[in-house]
Amino acid sequence: MQNTYLQWVIENTATIWWHDSAEAAELDVALARGAVGVTTNPYLANIALHKDRLLWAPAIQEVLAQKLPPEARAEALVRIAVTRTAEKLLPQYHASHGLRGFVCGQVNPLRAGDRESMAAMANRFHRWAPNIAVKLPATSAGLDVLEDCVAAGTTVAATVSFTVPQVLAVAERHRQGIARARANGIEPGKCFAVIMIGRLDDYLREVALDNRAPATESDIRQSGIAVAKRAYSIYRERGYHAILLVAALRGEYHLTELAGADLVMSIAPAFQELFVSHDLPRERRIDAPVPADVIERLSQMPEFLRAYNPDGMSAEEFVGFGPTQRTLCQFCDVGWKLIENLQ
Repeated sequence: MQNTYLQWVIENTATIWWHDSAEAAELDVALARGAVGVTTNPYLANIALHKDRLLWAPAIQEVLAQKLPPEARAEALVRIAVTRTAEKLLPQYHASHGLRGFVCGQVNPLRAGDRESMAAMANRFHRWAPNIAVKLPATSAGLDVLEDCVAAGTTVAATVSFTVPQVLAVAERHRQGIARARANGIEPGKCFAVIMIGRLDDYLREVALDNRAPATESDIRQSGIAVAKRAYSIYRERGYHAILLVAALRGEYHLTELAGADLVMSIAPAFQELFVSHDLPRERRIDAPVPADVIERLSQMPEFLRAYNPDGMSAEEFVGFGPTQRTLCQFCDVGWKLIENLQ
């Protein structure tokens, strides 16, 4: 790998990055560029199952031949995409003694409020490979399952998450799961707390336009950054063991403004190209505050305050937050349901 901005970040700061795709060819490129993990979701799994259908043909045909019910068929197909990816990360997982090399496998987004179904699915996913991080939604139900998983020794990632109160709730439930595990002599599961930074920006942009809010486009582009920086500061103050995972980038600024943080950046292939082809400022920016006037304008939108303030929402409100519903619908409609109907 040439002396790129991405190389500078991983060699000179605490920031590491995961590849955001399950496609085999893209993964090989990402690993050569220094990726140490992989994020997948139903949408990305569906794309990979179509693009890599010839590569995975025997396994896919075996699943289809079983004539499973739709949900079981989708889970079996997702397993192919996730486990084939996990195989390539196993050397990193073993070399790092289980600190790196994780691959996310997301439970059925149609079950985001169903504790029993998610718990059973998480238990099955955990057995797929030692380096699986089971992705659960940061909803009230998902948090309950997350704590139980950690207590049982299962590594998890809390997704469909956009806000400070969500990632704080995740970290607290991770703490409780750690205590329960250790009380029972179990090695607790690790936890990655996702902030889908660009999806929050997308949502607030629509809110600002609809409500004629004073926030400018420049302000909107800093909203997710403001949330991520506040969450990171609180994580350091409280000494949480959960690891922030910033996802859904919309531009190079989402990495450059957070560079230096001890967290994971999930980077899709298109943005990887920006970080290896553009000569970006090589400086640690995580401690640079978002300007007060920007926060002031953004704060005139109640939706931003719900995302930015630590007590902006209760856990029971997470599922009804605008970006949560939008993202769950996408994961269902152009992800899981398409996999259920794969022929």
